[in-house]
Amino acid sequence: MQNEGAVDKAEAYYDSDDADAFYSTVWGGTDIHIGLYQSETEDIASASRRTVGAMADKLTVIDAGSHVLDLGAGYGGAGRYLAERFGCHVTCLNLSAVQNAENVRQNAEAGLRDKVRVLHGNFERVPEPDASADVIWSQDAFLHSGQRERVLDEVARLTRPGGEVVFTDPMQTANADPAGLAPILARIHLASLGSPEFYEAGLAARGFSLVEFEDHTAQMARHYTRVAETVQSNYDAMIGRCSTDYLDAMLKGLAHWVEGAERGNLCWGIFLFRKASD
Repeated sequence: MQNEGAVDKAEAYYDSDDADAFYSTVWGGTDIHIGLYQSETEDIASASRRTVGAMADKLTVIDAGSHVLDLGAGYGGAGRYLAERFGCHVTCLNLSAVQNAENVRQNAEAGLRDKVRVLHGNFERVPEPDASADVIWSQDAFLHSGQRERVLDEVARLTRPGGEVVFTDPMQTANADPAGLAPILARIHLASLGSPEFYEAGLAARGFSLVEFEDHTAQMARHYTRVAETVQSNYDAMIGRCSTDYLDAMLKGLAHWVEGAERGNLCWGIFLFRKASD
């Protein structure tokens, strides 16, 4: 597996007709991240939006004058939520031209073109100035990089002194079974995932302190179970929008994610870090 090409592979994947149809249908085309569920049968869109709200609740440096940089913004649901809730300006960085076009469309529809900017690019080389963000935000995106040290370098470069970084990421545990991780890593074309220890040590070395890690690993298994259930119950209706090969591979992949979380090979939760002030 070639870590250097992981971002390029992710870009090609998310720009595909199959992926766009899948994420817009199953997730609703607004928030395409792991959700915080209040019941086993809650719909994916509601649970995913709850994650956005829970992350926003943790921020202490955000107001109408703030600039938020969302790394791996997808369809931009979090950016619109933050702009509407706080009145802040948000830059949505994302590598999918297809998702970016939909993000721009939804921003215009919501009357937020002056608040939410969409920028094509990836988080290994962010085309933004040093110390330009009061808040760095990311949801379930960093895993797609095989150069995570470079990503953390960019996070440190972009965050102003005293700024905050809030993010989620599917991670491997410290004692993960390599055989259990293998099918998950093969699907995303990587040799490893990040871990809580990696992010804590990496950001500490770059001048950040860990404010909180809220572990929600149980939600990870529940989320991917709900996605699989939704695909299975809508399988026939989705054929024509998504290929059968794509849907079958997705169901197989989802089963590996559920198994990884249930067997203690994977973990997930909400991180909040704060950068030291000058």
